[in-house]
Amino acid sequence: MTLFESLARKLDRTGVDPVVWHAPPPPPLTGVLAPNGVLDGAHRWTLPTGEGPEDVAVDHDGRVVTGGNDGRIWRFDSRGGATELANTRGRPLGVEVLDDGRFLVCDAERGVLRVDEKGRVDVLADAAAGRPLVACNNSAVGRDGIVYFTDSSAHFTIADHRYDLLEHRGTGRLLRLDPRTGETDLLAEGLQFANGVGLASDESFVLVAETGSYQISRVDLTGPSQGAASVWAANLPGIPDNMTSQTRDGLFWVALYSPRMRLLDLLAPYPTLRIVAANLPEAVQPNPEHAGWVIALDHRGEIVHSLRGGKGSYSPVTGVREHDGWLYLGSLTADAVARVPAPPRPGVARGE
Repeated sequence: MTLFESLARKLDRTGVDPVVWHAPPPPPLTGVLAPNGVLDGAHRWTLPTGEGPEDVAVDHDGRVVTGGNDGRIWRFDSRGGATELANTRGRPLGVEVLDDGRFLVCDAERGVLRVDEKGRVDVLADAAAGRPLVACNNSAVGRDGIVYFTDSSAHFTIADHRYDLLEHRGTGRLLRLDPRTGETDLLAEGLQFANGVGLASDESFVLVAETGSYQISRVDLTGPSQGAASVWAANLPGIPDNMTSQTRDGLFWVALYSPRMRLLDLLAPYPTLRIVAANLPEAVQPNPEHAGWVIALDHRGEIVHSLRGGKGSYSPVTGVREHDGWLYLGSLTADAVARVPAPPRPGVARGE
């Protein structure tokens, strides 16, 4: 250990213990990835209280549901009017709509919750596969009610997610929960800040966004490779966050928290410098670019749509959901949800 490394670790206040890694060069922003201003005109629906509608879902009547940093779960009607449904008394992140109209909420502080519109909040899991949930983040729900969800880090809470990205030790997990029995099991571990979850339409595999390694991994749920994990989409152009299950026309939408951060990638091979960066004031740490971005991938993991906004656009985009010709967007820090028209595709009409 060098004197510089010894001093850095002695002065560290964060507990980060980085490992060496080499970030791949980001793909060129050409073709489908060429910059555009599609998200610049996003229409916003402001939360009545709080901020940070990190994820968005659409209920059976076409109403948008989200949760803010004050614990409140909100439902917006088609004109943007908001009604409070419940308060988790935590920090709701991922939201899914269950078949019976209730909501499945991943709460960063309380775990996997089931919420109804009368305000009842039931804790389905605050631990899984033998460990407490430290950073419960996002989920997808199968037709049989089975919940696939992420615990992003074993060491850092969602509020301290930047430390996990700087550390790059890969302690995230993809987990499975049977709400009928409360039983949980581990599908994949060693993930780099496990984040968004998406199910294939035939439920033959589940996808998980690895924020810290700019990729989406796949775990097979059926067939001869059942239980096997593999990289499904590598070297994304931005930092992936929440994602959707496969849409009826075969797409997986992914929210990109930010374009790739050059400084973060440059620091990747140098653990001691990342310890130093973690202890600097937040304003001078590697920080995301405030520009909205969502992408859509086909069944092969190829990017087929890229919708971007310029600086000052609705950002950072952390949640995305397609419904009736619209893309609804959520954000970790904005004070509103937003929507833009979804890109037209043959045979898919945009709703009014």
